[in-house]
Amino acid sequence: MTPLGNHLRNLRLAQNVTQKQMATAIGVSPAYLSALEHGRRGKPSWALLQRIVGYFNVIWDEAELMQKLAALSDPNVAVDTSNLSEQATKTANLLAAHIDNLDDETLEMLSDLILQASEKHQD
Repeated sequence: MTPLGNHLRNLRLAQNVTQKQMATAIGVSPAYLSALEHGRRGKPSWALLQRIVGYFNVIWDEAELMQKLAALSDPNVAVDTSNLSEQATKTANLLAAHIDNLDDETLEMLSDLILQASEKHQD
């Protein structure tokens, strides 16, 4: 499941809406919506994301959150380290080889560490 897929599913269930009802309203098939919720489809287009935001009639902060979640929801990630350091290549390959063995707590810790280091280098 992707961050956006999980969020969409929770919003839909909180409003007691079926996938078929939502899919019809936003102009996609129920199969596509199911695949999006379960992480078998990549992040939606900007236009579709706007239809989803409109469907839920969410406030600006929630719409911004959904955009951020969409950006983090590509289930088929490729990392090009050809112009990066040896350590970057090693780290990317280790993560790819072992991500399925990492629990959510460890993944959250790694995510936080990456974000902190990225912010540190942007300053």
